[in-house]
Amino acid sequence: MKRRDFIRAGLAATPAALFAPARSLPPAGAGRLRQSVCKWCYPGLSVEALAAAAAAMGLRSVELLGPEDWPAVTRHGLICAMANGPDAPEGMHFLTHGFNRVEHHAWLVPGYLRRIEEVAEAGFPNVICFSGNRDGLDDEEGLENCAAGLERILPMAERLGVTVCMELLNSKVDHPGYQCDRTAWGVALVDRLGSDRFKLLYDIYHMQIMEGDVIRTIRTHRDYLAHFHTGGNPGRHEIDGTQELNYAAIMRAIAGGGFTGYVAQEFIPTRDPLASLREAVAICDV
Repeated sequence: MKRRDFIRAGLAATPAALFAPARSLPPAGAGRLRQSVCKWCYPGLSVEALAAAAAAMGLRSVELLGPEDWPAVTRHGLICAMANGPDAPEGMHFLTHGFNRVEHHAWLVPGYLRRIEEVAEAGFPNVICFSGNRDGLDDEEGLENCAAGLERILPMAERLGVTVCMELLNSKVDHPGYQCDRTAWGVALVDRLGSDRFKLLYDIYHMQIMEGDVIRTIRTHRDYLAHFHTGGNPGRHEIDGTQELNYAAIMRAIAGGGFTGYVAQEFIPTRDPLASLREAVAICDV
């Protein structure tokens, strides 16, 4: 089961001006990190139900949602810390058909300009984007194409204070062919663009598969990383002692660098979903 099966991008958008930014967020507990949760991991729960549970646990956000779901989140005093990107043309998906192909810029650029405006009006901080798959494209050309497309949307992101975050995904297990599959490639793209409003979404699960050395990488590249996702390896399930990553230590490394963004729980529960989420929140509450 992969995220692409759950992401609902670009459904008929309700005017974002209808959604006021959250004015009062719940306490984050004893820890130093603001936590979020990804809706796609909980297909059995409505956005409303997950938002209510998340607020009760002290989370600040439910994410990877489009504008049609934002009111359910804000009603519970939460935000959507990482908004979905725009809808893709029929037969495409914005995860696999990304900025690395110039021919995709014709729909990606106007779609992201609209979404950035919506995110800004809602008072949310970030919108996700993807490189797309290689499909024979070498890494340097893919980098150049991504930069060319993203340069067209970053002036608006800078003006409105929204950060566009490209996610690092593994191409070994879950997303064969995905181009932004190494931290070094993503860092090179951030450097190429030179904008404070373009950063990386560091998915700990994906980068454990591709690179390992997670804590050192986070410490070395902390200025490039705006958002984090969790997930147990192997399997992207609970982040407890059943898997190989030491999430408490990873969270201490993130918090110790003065990180002020969000860490989102993005694992697929194998037990009671909310009990597993509550346990993960406690593990990451450092």
